[in-house]
Amino acid sequence: MVFSRGSNALYRESLTLHQEHRGKLGIRPKVPLRTKHDLSLAYTPGVAEVSREIIRDRDRAYDYTLKGNTIAIVTDGSAVLGLGNIGGYAAIPVMEGKAILFKEFAGVDAFPICFESYETDFVDKVKNIAPVFGGINLEDIAAPKCFEVEDALQDIGIPIMHDDQHGTAVVVLAALLNACKVTGKKYSDLNIVISGAGAAGYAITRMLKCIGYSPDVCTKVNDIIVCDTLGTIFRDREGLYKNKYKFIIAEETNKSALSGSLENAMQGADVFIGVSAPGIVSEEMIRSMNRDAIVFAMANPVPEIMPDLAKHAGAAVVGTGRSDFPNQINNVLAFPGIFRGALDARATRISDEMKIAAAHAIAGCVPKPRHDRILPNILDKSVTKAVAAAVAKAAVQCGCSRSLH
Repeated sequence: MVFSRGSNALYRESLTLHQEHRGKLGIRPKVPLRTKHDLSLAYTPGVAEVSREIIRDRDRAYDYTLKGNTIAIVTDGSAVLGLGNIGGYAAIPVMEGKAILFKEFAGVDAFPICFESYETDFVDKVKNIAPVFGGINLEDIAAPKCFEVEDALQDIGIPIMHDDQHGTAVVVLAALLNACKVTGKKYSDLNIVISGAGAAGYAITRMLKCIGYSPDVCTKVNDIIVCDTLGTIFRDREGLYKNKYKFIIAEETNKSALSGSLENAMQGADVFIGVSAPGIVSEEMIRSMNRDAIVFAMANPVPEIMPDLAKHAGAAVVGTGRSDFPNQINNVLAFPGIFRGALDARATRISDEMKIAAAHAIAGCVPKPRHDRILPNILDKSVTKAVAAAVAKAAVQCGCSRSLH
């Protein structure tokens, strides 16, 4: 998505669309209200018996209410893609957009819950709205607060996922699995450089290095070097204790404790994954990588290196976050199916097993990957079905599914 302002007709058309419809979402009743009998069934006195059933067994809310197919999209607007810390009001149209993606791809009813600013009781507020929702998708919350919020909301009985973290990581893993098939590289031998240690960079690192994952669920790559604005992250780097998440990265990656710049880190790497800033990777840096390099330059709207330059420098497989180049790496391949599967299984959480299953399901939607097609088209709704089925199965197998009535 391109968020810079300008005279482009697309921006004007979008403004007109939003103003004409007063946003992109609405609520419509599922039952008729034409007669007094209709009203008696849908509201008083009939609804009292439904409430009594739920008092006897909370899980009946999945049978009798919207809970079983409804997701809250929760944000404080502190890290909106391309716009930064814009607050809750300005985040509304972005969250509405996310909601219609949920509906279009997975048939999930999703509703934006936008807080104006991050507050000390933010987690408690989210917990207190949980009863009506079957799951919560955390969105566009700045790191490291996003990690703290997600951790604090686990074990409240419904699946919680910060999409900027785990949705990105799932699609990157899927893309990497198929890129290995194309290049002949062995996944467990990969040496990877990740530019960006925020929400996406941290989650990708955790998933590819299996940090905190059961070894029965996750396969590790050989090594990862993560770079932030200060250069490589390594165990003895000064000041790491100020950010426990970067400290975790330092403990589990960069075996050789390489210090220096991103340019230093990329020498001899098999894979570059960028979730950072535009134009920071040169052709020379790509040439310094191993043969048949895999490059996922996902900064938006301008990637760390443009695909034609990366290919000219020798990269074998190149992916970006953009729809106008091959191999678009986009969260929409993951989050609708993950939540659809979690809702179908009445999951209590989104486990590591469910995320890994989602990645393999996405990769499996491209049976014969090519250099220019390692991921399915983001508009292919069969991907959501495949992901949902895999996630629901994993939820049952790992014990994260409620028994159904």
